[in-house]
Order: sequence, then structure tokens, then C-alpha cells
Amino acid sequence: MSSDPWGRVDETGTVYVRTADGEKEVGSWQAGSPQEALAYFERKYEGLVVEISLLERRVKTTDLAPKEALTAIEHLRTTVSEAHAVGDLQALAKRLDELTELVDSRREERKAAKAKQSEEARGAKEQLVVEAEQLAESEQWRSAGERLRALVDTWKGLPRLDRKSDDELWHRFSHARSVFSKRRKAHFASLDAQREEARRTKEKLVAEAQSLSDSTDWGPTAARYRELMADWKAAGRAQREAEEDLWNRFRGAQDVFFAARSEVFAERDTEQRENLERKEELVAEAEKLLPVGDLKAARAQFRSINERWEAVGHVPRDARPRIEARMHAVERALQDSEEAEWRRTNPEVRARAEGLTGQLQAAVDKLRDQIEAARAAGNTAKADKLQSELDGRQALLDAALKGMGEFR
Repeated sequence: MSSDPWGRVDETGTVYVRTADGEKEVGSWQAGSPQEALAYFERKYEGLVVEISLLERRVKTTDLAPKEALTAIEHLRTTVSEAHAVGDLQALAKRLDELTELVDSRREERKAAKAKQSEEARGAKEQLVVEAEQLAESEQWRSAGERLRALVDTWKGLPRLDRKSDDELWHRFSHARSVFSKRRKAHFASLDAQREEARRTKEKLVAEAQSLSDSTDWGPTAARYRELMADWKAAGRAQREAEEDLWNRFRGAQDVFFAARSEVFAERDTEQRENLERKEELVAEAEKLLPVGDLKAARAQFRSINERWEAVGHVPRDARPRIEARMHAVERALQDSEEAEWRRTNPEVRARAEGLTGQLQAAVDKLRDQIEAARAAGNTAKADKLQSELDGRQALLDAALKGMGEFR
């Protein structure tokens, strides 16, 4: 009979393994020595050790699913319990128990991680839903649309929740997108209608602008073009493809009119500048008549100058007040000279002036006599009072005598 710490072979060739529950028959051996029998069954044991070690490594170093790992463990546990092998089978069973605990621990960790991941995914999806619902009311059509598309991509990258929760959140998310899409569609439909109305309005403005392009009624037509431009701006924009064509036609019609007006105005401005030069020469000639010497000759020369002045025509508007003021100044000077001459030669005025002078002279002579009499009588107060009255009458007499000098 032969034996070792974990098994023995009896005299009949039966092989036993020692366990905590006692010996267990694992086979018989008739082909060789007992030592060879034990070695054979010990190799079977080593095979079990290798299988368990490989499973331990897979569990510890790979993402082996807990369910698959437990199935493999239970298979090995059965294999160990039914093994025809010699060795520390209890140690193998203990290793399988420890591996089961590890898998259970990993399963709980994965469950917790999955729950955390699910909660995070729920939170992320709820945030996406809230943002989508806010964007649903936005009128920033382009940026909001792009953001909603980005939210969809983000949603697709998140883990699924339980079916009920995931469906509820997706329904809200999808509804928000639908609301935005309908609002945007309605907005652009309205915008298209507005642009079509703007196109029709601008077609009418273009037609009127083109009808005015050959007008020579410069002022009213230019004013009407300004009104048409205000109407154009108020009409809003037409469709992009129509807007540019309408504007080119509208602006082209204006350009034809204003180019023609500019050409005419340029010719007129040249003519008016030439007129200004001529009138400056005439006013300089008129100003040489001052101061007036021979009134009759000056009036005749001024009449000739004024006739030529009237024949010249218009001058630039900004120069008109200045040049006309100079001509009017000469005319006023001649009128003043005529009035002075009339006063000097008018018999009635001369007679009234001589009468007034005579009266003042008589009054002055009388006052002098009264003053002498008062002084002679020693009445100084009366003499002083009469002297004050004499001074006033003398001043009037001096003014009258000066005026009489204009009649000589």
C-alpha cells in the first residue's frame, strides 16, 4: 500500500483522496505501482488548479460578465466536487468560494456604477429636455435649430434609461423640437408672404421710378424720388433673388434722372458763375457813381447799368444776397441824393423854413431886450429865467439857419 498527505492506494489498487469529510474513492489503478497511481491522479488535480487559476485571471483582469463568471465557477465547483483527483480539493473549493465573493462584489459594484450612470444619464437627459423646451420658444431660428440638432446628437450618445423613463423624457424632448419646427415653419411662411408683398410693392415703385426717369421737371421729380426711396425702405425686403434685381432697376431709373439733372445743373451753374462775374463788373461800375456829384448824370448812368444788370440773368443762389445788396446800396444812395435835392429846391419847403426862421429870430431878439430890461431893473432871477428860455430858442434858430443853408 502507498500513500501521501492527500491520498492513498490500498492493496487492491483502489485510489482514495483525503477530504475534511473523510476519504473518498476516486478510482482504481492496476497498470503500475501505487506511486504511479497517485502521480496520475495528482496530475488531474493540477489540471483543476490550472482551470481555476485561468478563471481567476479572467475575472480579475477582464470585463467578464458576472453571470458568465458565476456559471463558470459553478461548473468548476461541480467538477471539483466530482473530481477523480488527488490533492487539496477543499483548498480548490475555498478558492472558488472566494472567487464567487469577488464576482458578487464586482456585480454589486457594477450595479452601483450602472445605477450611478443611469442617474447621471437621467440628469443629463432631463437637462437636454429643459434646454430643448426653452429653445422651442426661441426666435433665433438658425442658432436654436443648430443647437437642437446638437442636443439630438448628445442624446444619442447617452445610455438608455428604463423604458418608461426614457420614453417619457424622449416624448418631451421630441415635442419641444416639434414645437420649434412648427413655429419656425410658420415664421418663414409669414416671412415669405411679407417678402412677396414687398416684391409686389417694389415692382410698382420700380415702374413709377422708370416712368419718371426722363422727366425734366427737376424739383418736383427729385422730391418724388425721395418719397419713393422712403416707400422703398418702408416696404421691407423681397426674396433674395428678386431684391437685387428690383434694386438695380429702381436705382438705375434714378441714376438716369439725376445724371440728366446734374448735366443740366452743371451747365446752369457755369452760366450762373459767368453771370455773377458780369454782375460784379456792373456793380463795381455802379459803385463808382458814389459819392454823387452830378445827380442827373449819375441817375442816367445808373439806369443804363441797371438795364444791363436785368439782362444778365440769374447768379448762384449763395452769391445772390451779397451782390444784390451792393447794387441796392448804390440805388439807395441815389434816392437819398434825389430827396436832398428835392428838399433844397422845393419853394414851399423853403418858404416854410424862412417863415420859421423869421419867427425864431424875432423871439430871440425880443428875449434879449427883456433880459436887458430885467437886469437894468435889478431883477436877476427874472433875467436868469429869460436867459434859459433864450438859450433854447437860440438852439432852434441855429438849427433852422443850418437847414436854410441847404436851399442855397
